[in-house]
Amino acid sequence: MPGCRPSSTANSGFFIVSPTTSGKLRKDIRHYHATAMVVGTIIGASIFVQPSEITGPVPSLAGAALVWLVAGLLTLFGAVVAAELASTFPESGGVYVYLREAFSPLVGFLWGWAMFWTMHTGIIAAIAMVFARYLAYFLPLDPSGMKVAAVVAILFLSWVNYLGVKQGSNLQAAFTVAKVVAILLMIGVGFALGTPAEGFPSQAAAELEALGSSAAASRAGLLGGASPQDFLVALVAGLFAFGGWHMVTYNAEETVDARKTIPRALTLGVLVVTACYIALNAVYFYVLPMEAVIGSDRVAADAADAVMGHGGAFMSALVVFSTFGAISGIVLAGPRVYFAMARDGLIFPWMGMVHPTRGTPHRAIWLQGLWASVLVLTGTYRALFTRVVYTEWIFFGLMAVGLFILRRNPTLRRDYSVWAYPAVPALFALSAFGIVVNQVITDPGESMMGLGFVLLGVPVYYAWARKGYIKERTP
Repeated sequence: MPGCRPSSTANSGFFIVSPTTSGKLRKDIRHYHATAMVVGTIIGASIFVQPSEITGPVPSLAGAALVWLVAGLLTLFGAVVAAELASTFPESGGVYVYLREAFSPLVGFLWGWAMFWTMHTGIIAAIAMVFARYLAYFLPLDPSGMKVAAVVAILFLSWVNYLGVKQGSNLQAAFTVAKVVAILLMIGVGFALGTPAEGFPSQAAAELEALGSSAAASRAGLLGGASPQDFLVALVAGLFAFGGWHMVTYNAEETVDARKTIPRALTLGVLVVTACYIALNAVYFYVLPMEAVIGSDRVAADAADAVMGHGGAFMSALVVFSTFGAISGIVLAGPRVYFAMARDGLIFPWMGMVHPTRGTPHRAIWLQGLWASVLVLTGTYRALFTRVVYTEWIFFGLMAVGLFILRRNPTLRRDYSVWAYPAVPALFALSAFGIVVNQVITDPGESMMGLGFVLLGVPVYYAWARKGYIKERTP
């Protein structure tokens, strides 16, 4: 029987059983690694492929910029909420730990349950397939070959992260730096060598003129005639494009001075991504007509075609590079949640084992890689991921609510405080729950199936509790 330790959960009233572990997690993640993880996991492929999800509902220069700015600001709100919680609980597991501490082990378990089966492994599988599809531009890959390439990428990056968190974070940092440099070059070359698209000067002038008009005319001019509902649709798409910002919190125990490093990395990383997104869209609008941006599913390539005349190879290489770096960060982060859950007795103890010499949760790393590979090979990640991914926003909203609950405990130490409290966490919670409501209204059938899958974790949790791993605390 594993040894027992009292839970630090003030509200749950539970006694948590810890597995026996070997080895120790190593503190090898520094500020630049953590910042690179934030930037690298957010910037995947969508900003290079299909910003039409933003420009379609809001067909204007200023409107698109406003969507990206507001999405970046709301993401920053979520990031600073997570930053305060990370400074309070610098433990492996991040969001899982915050939900466990604010509410109960059950809520934390449901986050980890959805993460492993669909949300986290599903996004690994989805991005790996995007990587493979664009790799096929350079290699003769049929659909089966693409699946093999995606699995090879997942398992290779799992192996790198198995070797050590230093190796994994160094690789992530290198790919992120190169990715940002490529984006800066694209922005610089686009403005320096590109020719303004037909209609660009007149549309920009019209939108500037609208600023001095009445409120209704100003809104119509700035948003291209879009309604507030259209703006919200575009904003939800923008927020999904910022996905992954929270993953740096999973590695807190391996981060040097995590109480200060993670808040700085979250803030700086989100600001860098927001600037990149706005600047890239400015280039797209500068060299391409509005209709081309709205209708394109390969906008980076079309922009490169407009500037240099050979966008296919450029865009494919950029997406391959960007997605590989994003997979690296996501593979690095996830196993720390399963490690934390195993340490708390919520899943099999062997998933909490730390390699005695490499200092990594090696079994959790390989199990994650294998399941993500199964999702790739079977193609099931498409249905699972699209049904469940919106549910993470329920947990994000709960995380923000949890901040209010945890602030009531005067014994908790925090080295970082959310600015403009309580407005910032309240606005983020409302936006998170708003995304969920919007998804349920838009597609109630798929939404209920996704939520139902997450709730399947409830009986699993209680079945696990009956085995004696989680016991009610005695007075």
